[in-house]
Amino acid sequence: VEAVTGLNALTYLQGLEATVDAAASTLKAPTAELTTRIVSTLEQIKTLEKEVAQLKGKLASNQGDELLGQAVEVQGVKILAAQLEGADAKTLRDTLDKLKDKLGGACAIVLASVEGDKVQLGAAVGKDALGRLKAGELVNHVASQVGGKGGGKPDMAMAGGSDASKIQDLLDAVADKL
Repeated sequence: VEAVTGLNALTYLQGLEATVDAAASTLKAPTAELTTRIVSTLEQIKTLEKEVAQLKGKLASNQGDELLGQAVEVQGVKILAAQLEGADAKTLRDTLDKLKDKLGGACAIVLASVEGDKVQLGAAVGKDALGRLKAGELVNHVASQVGGKGGGKPDMAMAGGSDASKIQDLLDAVADKL
């Protein structure tokens, strides 16, 4: 058991009061309403984070539509390898699904997103190309280019890497897997 008494107790309480006053000032709220304002601010942050995620998804979807023209046919399979700006793992998966539907059954897609030094990867393989290629194998092949690994199902897989400087090598390596 620890206790603070006398002058030390007064100093301790004054320090706590200064901290509470500083927090109230920062949130532009009276001290008595500090807890309510903190809860309100946290709820607002959650709402804004959801909105940002939705906007990122829409942006990535629009980028995905623009990428369709970059698909090339190699040995009867449409190959698309591209980088999506600002996409998280969920956005990569959603965009892969949309692109796979638009490119048809004989396709292989790899999308990469870079944040700092970290690379997130998503791979999808259309049903008509599954006999020749599995998404898990494809994503591991390209992830090795950026010092990473991953896995997933035969038609969709995710991976991560740690060397964003080699992103172009990764994208170039997609066609090698066929």
